[in-house]
Amino acid sequence: MRIRMTARLRLLQTIAVSWALLGAIADTTAASHWAIDPARTHIDFVVDAVAFPRTHGEFKKFTGGVAVDFDHPERSRIEFQVEAASAEVGSPSFSSYVRSEALLNAPQFPTIEFVSTSVRKIDERTVRVTGNLTLLGVVRPLDVEVDVQGGAGGSRKRLGFTAKAKIDRLDFGMTSGYPVISREVDLVISSEAYES
Repeated sequence: MRIRMTARLRLLQTIAVSWALLGAIADTTAASHWAIDPARTHIDFVVDAVAFPRTHGEFKKFTGGVAVDFDHPERSRIEFQVEAASAEVGSPSFSSYVRSEALLNAPQFPTIEFVSTSVRKIDERTVRVTGNLTLLGVVRPLDVEVDVQGGAGGSRKRLGFTAKAKIDRLDFGMTSGYPVISREVDLVISSEAYES
């Protein structure tokens, strides 16, 4: 009797695991995968400082991807990996300072990463993406407002978006220059992605 009960339990467990796997596969296949187009992507940041003009910079090297479920936006996912050493602010000496231990510390922390944890539709063109930002080895939650523009380019379907967020650099231990250099960094990502 025990052998039969054990066999039945194993069968039920196998069925339950199979259903769970099928559900996971269904969730994955519902979202279409989009590759970021590097030629049409800009990751810009702006920093204020006392008695200095606003500093505009851009990260030149990055990778990323988007999984979009148009019927269930909450199932969508986004991730970006940025090379800290690719930061450019228009001056070789100032760019070196931004990449140095004083700020981004690119030699020790070469990658800045954002991975979404939730996506919420605000209206027909706007979503709020919440995720984890890893900077200087510190992980903090970040909310990003994303304006989405649909469209087509060439023979592939394209999706355009502009994402905006504010980062409090002190939260990541980036205290150099404060309070002369502002604690808030404005981040703007404009990009196009194509369905892959």
